[in-house]
Amino acid sequence: MLASIRPVRSLLIAIFVMMAGSGFLSTLIGLRLEREGSGTMVIGLVATAYFGGLVIGALRAGGVVRGVGHIRSFAAFVALLSASTLAYALVQQPLLWGALRLIDGVCVAGVFVCLESWLNDRAEPDTRGTVLASYMVALYSGQAIGQLLLRSGSTAPQVPFELASILISLAIIPICLTRSTAPALTEAASLPLRRLFAASPLGVVGAGITGLLLGAFYGLAAIYARRLGLSLAATATFMMVVILGGVALQWPLGHLSDRYDRRRVIVGGFALTLAVSVALAMQPSGALLLALGFAFGGLGFALYPLSVAHANDRLLPSERVTASGQLVLLYSVGAALGPIGGAAAMTLAGAGGLFLFIALAAGAMLAFGLWRLAVTDAVPGEAQQDFQILPRTTPTAALLDPAADPQQQVMT
Repeated sequence: MLASIRPVRSLLIAIFVMMAGSGFLSTLIGLRLEREGSGTMVIGLVATAYFGGLVIGALRAGGVVRGVGHIRSFAAFVALLSASTLAYALVQQPLLWGALRLIDGVCVAGVFVCLESWLNDRAEPDTRGTVLASYMVALYSGQAIGQLLLRSGSTAPQVPFELASILISLAIIPICLTRSTAPALTEAASLPLRRLFAASPLGVVGAGITGLLLGAFYGLAAIYARRLGLSLAATATFMMVVILGGVALQWPLGHLSDRYDRRRVIVGGFALTLAVSVALAMQPSGALLLALGFAFGGLGFALYPLSVAHANDRLLPSERVTASGQLVLLYSVGAALGPIGGAAAMTLAGAGGLFLFIALAAGAMLAFGLWRLAVTDAVPGEAQQDFQILPRTTPTAALLDPAADPQQQVMT
């Protein structure tokens, strides 16, 4: 394994450090806005700006990379992200912070495009799975550990932003000093959304609904925790536990979906997400809150790669890379809408409204999934593709899928 990741170790270090610095900003910004008296809808709109920036960056960052190269593009995106992170410490104004979050989203998407296309170029067919798994571990472990930086602002409010900016800036070093030659940017050909939906309605709708659920969670979960009476340290722990749960349970659920009808695993996943969300809406405390948070993360994080795997089961091999790219965009659009719906629910129903909204979305998907089970046949077990954990970042991540056929990738 070490031999497989040695050629990309600088890229993995860079994503770990950057996510340690930027991964907790959504939590921090939501908490700061609430402390200063901003309403839940305002907090939701600021969160939506970030996910909107991710969509814009995913669509546009490739042009920047093709124009000036991976290293210069990475440095530019990281420098701008570091500067915007420091700007939060200067003026606290919701409209300005919304604009900064939009910039953050564009920059983070640009970083993902740079690193994921670079990883794809360096990964050999027989090591692609190991490289992807290592990338996921670096990304989510950085994000989880970064939540602990929330505690640094108890005495000096500007310190978390300063620490975040320092870590984000440090992420440039392993890229600038790498001996690895940056590749040309590789993308997949386009696939009409109508064709994708016709092939796999459950996969398409599942990806979008998962974005809705997790967008609402990332944008507002810290507000939910604080309104339950959790301290800043306990809030950071709750967020970290959810992310770690997402990492821990994806493989078991994926393995289950390889052995049985994947549609039933997806439907069961949404059913359990509904149940866990209802339990969280009842505002539990202590160990039960953490256990439910772990379960929510494990289920919620698995639903996107399960949806992608189901879509791949019903597509031609030449269409799978492009389909994965389309699905991550659908996820991102859902994630941009999620904080608005979650904020509206919290405005009407209090802290528990966040998970009532998530439960409602999961319930709608459950009903849709049961209908699809009734009207379509299962893919034979031997025809199902192996489950693979995939990042919910940009369409470029689809190229890292070990099931991707390099012959179907085109240079643009």
